Amino acid sequence: MSHWDLDEDEVAVAVDGEDNILGIVQVSTGPAGCFLEKLFVEPDRAGAGVGRVLMDWACEAARRRGAPNMIIESDPGAVGFYTRYGAREAGTAPSESVSGRSLPRLLLKL
Repeated sequence: MSHWDLDEDEVAVAVDGEDNILGIVQVSTGPAGCFLEKLFVEPDRAGAGVGRVLMDWACEAARRRGAPNMIIESDPGAVGFYTRYGAREAGTAPSESVSGRSLPRLLLKL
């Protein structure tokens, strides 16, 4: 995450009672729409509800920005998580981190 992202994007960090980071989420808005830039949960916290809390926050952040939809370029292993929120497949997008890899693109109506 670049420092200039923080000037425009909304970011939340989930922590436990001892200030250990459990996960992070980032939402951006631009001419192409509202994007879930990242949602990461520490692997040892998977299934504990951290992702749900962060996703709920992301949806509310997008609504505050007036977005009718949120675009999610998902890791293939996380598609099920997002479809449980009602996200639907909307094509693919090139991976920014792995050359030649495509990611599922999802659209979530807010």
